[in-house]
Amino acid sequence: MTVEPAQTNLLYTEEEEALRSAVRSLLADRCDAATVLARTESEQPHDRELWKMLAEGMGLAGLLVPESHGGQGATHREAAVVLEELGRTVAPVPFLTSAVIATETLLACPDDAAELLAALASGRTVAVLAVPFATAPGGTRAPVRYVGGALHGEVTGVADAAVADILLVPTAEGLFAAETGRDGVTVTPRTSLDRTRPLAAVTFDGAPARRLAAGADTPVRLGLRAGAGLLASEQLGIAEWCLAQTVRYTKERHQFNRPVGSFQALKHRLAKSWLDVVNTRAAARHAADALATGSDEPNLAASVAQAYAAPVAVRAAEEALQLHGGIGMTWEHPVHLYLKRAKADSIGLGTAGQHKEALAELVALPAP
Repeated sequence: MTVEPAQTNLLYTEEEEALRSAVRSLLADRCDAATVLARTESEQPHDRELWKMLAEGMGLAGLLVPESHGGQGATHREAAVVLEELGRTVAPVPFLTSAVIATETLLACPDDAAELLAALASGRTVAVLAVPFATAPGGTRAPVRYVGGALHGEVTGVADAAVADILLVPTAEGLFAAETGRDGVTVTPRTSLDRTRPLAAVTFDGAPARRLAAGADTPVRLGLRAGAGLLASEQLGIAEWCLAQTVRYTKERHQFNRPVGSFQALKHRLAKSWLDVVNTRAAARHAADALATGSDEPNLAASVAQAYAAPVAVRAAEEALQLHGGIGMTWEHPVHLYLKRAKADSIGLGTAGQHKEALAELVALPAP
């Protein structure tokens, strides 16, 4: 008797739609474009109050943390829905870096990480993996060394390090946790293209740390894989917002007594963007489901999603900028925030080219 494999259902469940509605409602009240823009021009681009509402009030910081450790015990599918909504508002909160990448890294560690997982689930602690945001899964390096019972070295381009309480530091000697408030740890903000997810350089000069795992490669790879796969959902949210706002604007903007959206050339461009968004949704949902259930190869699904979603988000933002005409070029219009986030995401956690190379190896079709 042959057993047919269960079919993957990529449609959103009622629970996922309810989660989307709750997150979207909060973001509509607390994360409008003017607020985000004002934060990017300030010395504190992170919205700590919004993060507190999302993390503690809604329990989203512990979405991927098992209930036995004080979390929600949800899956990557629910996390993907949250990231779609965060992408729609380019919310300046560390959900991807802390609630996804750092949490997934800790879940791959021994029981020594249980206490830290509970702290993250509470929403009162933010953890960040101390690797450059551009690092692709499997492409980790260890510029930091654990010598004489302390950490030494520097890591640049670490996303959300400025708001982190705990840094997860991969070294050749293992994976360590270091508190940012302790002596020997210096976090220096750097000028970055995307101010809604600022970068920083982290310097360790004899910093005390606690070993979480004897080997760092596997936990870090799994954390970055989850981040890359779910980053596609954030990119989907960016592309959806850009398309929706562009369609709305081209219906309202008139030239020659006609809506500019009625011009055939613009219709074709918008139709192409719509097809890109639809296909991105399929790739992003597949990656989230593969990470959640393991029903398909998660490495393959994550690379497919990133290889496709990254350029789509950039194109959608570029189209939005151009088709908004003169108003799109102004600082007051929020479209530039989405273009910057899309550009930064396109090199975050591996470029589309790096994921295509990884994909070629996974399917045994290496480039000539």
